[in-house]
Amino acid sequence: MSSIAGDVSSPLLKASDFDFELPQELIAQHPAPHRSDSRLMVFNRQDKSVDHRVFSDLPELLREGDLLILNDTQVIPARLFAQRDNGKKFEILLLEMLTPFSWKVMIRSGKEAARGGPLTLLENAAHERSDITATVVDKELQSGNYHVLFEWAGRPYDIRDRLAELGAVPLPPYIEREPRNEDIERYQTVFARNSGSVAAPTAGLHFTLELLNRLKEKKIETAYVTLHVGPGTFAPVKSENLADHPMHEEPFILSQETASAINRAKREGRRVIPVGTTSMRVIESVARQMGGAHYLRGMISRTRLFIYPPSPFYVSDALLTNFHFPRSTLLMLVSAFATPGSLQGRERILAAYRQAVENRYRFFSYGDAMLIQ
Repeated sequence: MSSIAGDVSSPLLKASDFDFELPQELIAQHPAPHRSDSRLMVFNRQDKSVDHRVFSDLPELLREGDLLILNDTQVIPARLFAQRDNGKKFEILLLEMLTPFSWKVMIRSGKEAARGGPLTLLENAAHERSDITATVVDKELQSGNYHVLFEWAGRPYDIRDRLAELGAVPLPPYIEREPRNEDIERYQTVFARNSGSVAAPTAGLHFTLELLNRLKEKKIETAYVTLHVGPGTFAPVKSENLADHPMHEEPFILSQETASAINRAKREGRRVIPVGTTSMRVIESVARQMGGAHYLRGMISRTRLFIYPPSPFYVSDALLTNFHFPRSTLLMLVSAFATPGSLQGRERILAAYRQAVENRYRFFSYGDAMLIQ
């Protein structure tokens, strides 16, 4: 299983070039009343025009024969709570399964958690002590993440069997409230089926089964990839030199079935439209792995692809995405896609974002969407 790194290109732009003013009240704290009620900004790359629609208009905005690429990852209840015998409490965020019994995790007060004996997990609803323990067995020096072993009755235990009762929805840090029952459903796409993410592929949250049926009736195709989203998706770029940013790595699956659907669309001159930056990173990563090919093959791999202007794009013809953080890798990717191979996309996207702020669009995971075509 190979790993796909970021593009190597001249860092002509700096991280601070991707700053913009975002009022705190525009950071969505709750989902829209109904998934497809979210607003949709349509950005036309040819004439640089902007149109304001709602997400339920999507079938009318796409073309017959378009191929949407959706990320079918499923968010797990990755937020765990634990307690030591002395009463000290800890919060654990599951990041990635290493074996059926051990996970890479983030731990609040991790240094203290690593000292002493096992931590006893608490049941999420009542915060009562369970019969499952977590023991820190290793620490990654570069990332600061920990490896923990879960046990039941002194034997290694597959925590996935109990996550529903022990875990909570891992809402992003900018949603400043505790998870509610609605988040169990709404912080998950309707097509989620492969467990492993600690953050939702948020562009997919706007789809309903009814909307997917309308797309099908218009002969707009759908295909699926899997990329398990990690917490690094929220990390700002702190290095002014973009080439110095340590891009987070995430596992993905591109099935041969989806690769073949993409290849057919490209041969027939139909558009390939990733839904979300996660789907885009999968297909563009595979294209780079294949030397910049426009036709893909199935692949199971990992990617730390960092796309920023003036990056080219090999497969993607349009993009559905949400509105992103200042100085984020996601904003840089979107800026690159606004004008592939050029630096001009940055200012065009920032101008569109200024319109979004003026028109009170909602930002980030539970926010509104943008179609770039």
